[in-house]
Amino acid sequence: MKKNILYTILSCMALLSFSACSKEDNYTAPAETLTGRIIDLSTGQPIQTESGGIRLRAEEQSWNNGAGVIPQYFNVKYDGTFNNSKVFKGKFKLYPMDGAFVPLVTTTAPIVDNSKVVDIQGVTNVEFQVEPFLKVEWIGEPVVNPDKTITIQCKFTRGTTNPAYQFNVTDVFLYVSTTEFVSNASYDNRFSNQVKYNGAEGNNVLGQTVTITTKGTLGGNRPYYIRVGARTADNVNKRYNYNVAKQVNIPGA
Repeated sequence: MKKNILYTILSCMALLSFSACSKEDNYTAPAETLTGRIIDLSTGQPIQTESGGIRLRAEEQSWNNGAGVIPQYFNVKYDGTFNNSKVFKGKFKLYPMDGAFVPLVTTTAPIVDNSKVVDIQGVTNVEFQVEPFLKVEWIGEPVVNPDKTITIQCKFTRGTTNPAYQFNVTDVFLYVSTTEFVSNASYDNRFSNQVKYNGAEGNNVLGQTVTITTKGTLGGNRPYYIRVGARTADNVNKRYNYNVAKQVNIPGA
C-alpha cells in the first residue's frame, strides 16, 4: 500500500515537472548590439591592449535606478574595439576598466565618474576616451638579421599629465608570436625579449629610442608577428601599454 502511494506521489511530481518545463519562456532573448571602441584622448587612436586586457562594465539602470543590479562585463578586443550582439534592450551605465589607463570611475577619494549612461536599442555605438599610462611607438621598421633574429627600435612616453598616475617604468617587452594576437597573453618565450628597469631607472628612457633584439633563432620561411609592450609600477592589474603589431617575414635557409 505504501509503495503504491509513493509511486503515485512520484508520478504526480514528474507530471508537474514536465508541465512546467514544457511552458514557453516568457522572456525575450537578448538581441541588441553594443559596439564601439576605447581611444587615446590626445591622439584619437584606438588603445592597443591584449585579450582580456580591458573589460567594459555594464550596469542596467532600467530598474530601481541601477541600485542592487549585478553588473555585466564584456571583453574589449586587442585593438581597442568591442562588439556584443547579445545585449538586452534598456538603459545602461557603461565604462571601461582594468586597462593600463587613468580610471574613468573611482570609488575612493578623489571620486571620479566619467561613465556614460546609454539607451541600448538596435545597434548602439559608444566611444570612450582614456589617458594611457604610456604611449608606445615604433621607430622605423624591424630589421631581420643574418642570424635570423629581429632588431627593432621603439620609444615610450607618458600618456597622461596626471602626476597621480605617472608611475615608474618597470619594463619593456618585445613580444614574438606566430599569430596577430601577439601580446603578454600570447607570445613565444623562446624568441621574446624583456628589458627590466630598477626603481626610477626606466624613467630615464622615456622619450628615448630603445633598441631590442629577439632571442634565439627564428624558423625560416615563415611570418612572425611582433609587438612592444611597456609597463609601469603600481599598475594594479599589471597591464602593458602596446603599439600596433607588425608582421615580419623570415626568409628560408
